[in-house]
Amino acid sequence: MSISTLRTVADLRAQVLAWRLEGLSIGLVPTMGALHAGHLSLVQAALKDCQRVIVTLFVNPTQFGEGEDFADYPRNEEVDRDLVASEGAHVLFAPDVDEMYPGGSITEVQVPGLDAVLEGVYRPGHFTGVATVVTKLLLQSLADRAYFGQKDYQQLQVIKTLARDLCIPTEIIGVETLREADGLAMSSRNIYLTKTERAQAPQLNAVLRHVAKGFRAGGSGATLCREGEVELAARGFGPVDYVAIVDATTLQPVEHFDTHRPTRVLAAAKLGRARLIDNIDAHSLPE
Repeated sequence: MSISTLRTVADLRAQVLAWRLEGLSIGLVPTMGALHAGHLSLVQAALKDCQRVIVTLFVNPTQFGEGEDFADYPRNEEVDRDLVASEGAHVLFAPDVDEMYPGGSITEVQVPGLDAVLEGVYRPGHFTGVATVVTKLLLQSLADRAYFGQKDYQQLQVIKTLARDLCIPTEIIGVETLREADGLAMSSRNIYLTKTERAQAPQLNAVLRHVAKGFRAGGSGATLCREGEVELAARGFGPVDYVAIVDATTLQPVEHFDTHRPTRVLAAAKLGRARLIDNIDAHSLPE
């Protein structure tokens, strides 16, 4: 199926207006490229719900901190375009930096509280960059629904909050994390793993599951998180930034299991060159 590649906000809005005049529903899938099956699952979810689907491809410089991999982040627009076209997406929106941040841009979007914990501690400013660019994409497209993977769980909560607080008329949809057969969450940064590290990487999810089972069995949240961090280090990860058990909405620590309180178990740790993150629902552990 053919796909249109648009590079300006004006062209994107013109296409959206044409679809609106036809009475068509619109889904948005924001990405930074380097697409894999996890991204394609977002496209598939959008196509199931919406009559037209826009995939965005923009490596956003404002969400990368000093010493992070902005310059090295994998980029191959042709491959990415062919992948989303094969799934049936209708538009690839691939602006350049000047289009997204025209000269003199000074406005930033922050989500206080949610942006200061977990990833916010280790990647200061990251969520300001994420919140700002996602707000732009939501307002540029005014899609009916926008789709984000649950692997970046904190990011998903930040985006849900900003859309609610800023009255952006787009429903934010979280899509379940897609995993490799051995449990490793799919990620563009998995390409940084060596063969040996790739064999170790599924242990991140294994430790999360162990922590979640202990929590459901009545264990102390704080104790289990400390034990999880020690276990990850013993399994070759390092530095281990955090293992955390938190409220699924506020991301505040939870000490004891409560069947009526949705809770997530999250972790972030380096493995060689790659920094891996993952999370699971403490109330629903897959076999």
